[in-house]
Amino acid sequence: MLQTVVQKILARASGKSHVDVGDVLEPRVDLAMSHENAALVMNQFLEIYEGTGLEAKIWDPSKIAIIFDHRVPAESKKTATNQKKIREFVAEQGIAKFHDIRGDEMGICHQILPEYGYVRPGYVVVGTDSHTTSHGALGAFSFGIGATEMASVWTLGAILNIEVPATIKVVVNGKFQRHVAPKDLILYLIGQLTAEGANFKVIEYHGDTIRNMDTSGRLTICNMSVEAGATSGIVPSDEETVRYLREVAGVKDEINLVVPDSDASYVQVIDIDVTSLVPQIACPHTVDNVKPVNEVVGLKIDQVVIGSCTNGRLDDLEIAASMLKGKKVAKGTRMLVFPASGKIYREAMVKGYLYDLMEAGAVIANPGCGPCLGVHQGALGDGERALSTTNRNFKGRMGNPVSEVYLCSPAVAAASALTGVITNPNNGSK
Repeated sequence: MLQTVVQKILARASGKSHVDVGDVLEPRVDLAMSHENAALVMNQFLEIYEGTGLEAKIWDPSKIAIIFDHRVPAESKKTATNQKKIREFVAEQGIAKFHDIRGDEMGICHQILPEYGYVRPGYVVVGTDSHTTSHGALGAFSFGIGATEMASVWTLGAILNIEVPATIKVVVNGKFQRHVAPKDLILYLIGQLTAEGANFKVIEYHGDTIRNMDTSGRLTICNMSVEAGATSGIVPSDEETVRYLREVAGVKDEINLVVPDSDASYVQVIDIDVTSLVPQIACPHTVDNVKPVNEVVGLKIDQVVIGSCTNGRLDDLEIAASMLKGKKVAKGTRMLVFPASGKIYREAMVKGYLYDLMEAGAVIANPGCGPCLGVHQGALGDGERALSTTNRNFKGRMGNPVSEVYLCSPAVAAASALTGVITNPNNGSK
């Protein structure tokens, strides 16, 4: 058969028994997601119907998800007005998978989709956000598209002219050392591949380390696969996928797992043993500028950020809270915490993580993207330096082109918040 996961998914979605790398298809879409940029998609969608005399109706409202997360609550008149227009559109179209600015149901789009069971193994998922790659953690082929393409999906229910991508197989074995995590693994891989090393390809993750990894860690590595240029990252669905969908997302209906054939063909195979992996850090101003954290320890930081669609889940907050409990954030250092969803916020509050973080001096913000784009909260001042668990460190990423952003794991971020300088959690500030 020689079929990878993405080939199997695209064959099913295109009504074929088999597809080859390079085939051009028009697969059916199982889920289409947008956040505030749904306002732009909506305008493009309505333009399609202008002058036709036809009613503008989405092909299947049950397969559309819209989540407010980038600018919540609204920071400007323009944002508030666009959100108002989206609310009206959602009501008119009957879109039920809509997450407004409500404490009990809001969150980052890439957390909401898996958390609510909107994504399933074998799905074709598209989103107007590049980190839609996240949902490959549940065995879906999930990737980002533009607003015009999404308007077409809303109209037709299919994505046009998709070329079946080749797949890179990454095999990860070994056990993480103390304070080394999936974030360190994906940073290391991006450093090895470079920002263009997986262009137009899918990264398929295998090995004992991945099989033993929970869904939170898988979301982290699939989320950042795009930083190596990948169209998508995919973890073949397995028992952990079923556990997450049943126990966390509350899915009751049938779950169909999709795995590659044992003789599937890959353009490249990369083997990684994490046994000797140490905490990693991505230095300005590219995500592939990755170094072991010991090469930059002692560098002063002004702001520490824990959160985002990459590392704002409950286990990330638990790591930070356990390291900061009973201690204080260093003077002159700001620490901002952004839980990835309302559900995570609530559970972290019940478990006392938010209390411990706040007592240590951290500022706890509402669920959302926060300073990841620097458009709403947590922008940096001229010459300031941030250490963040987010996924990008491009110049100006946190709202200021004359600042610096370093990327790391929650453990590195928490240890550094205590010292005010970049710190290896395994050896203090040395």
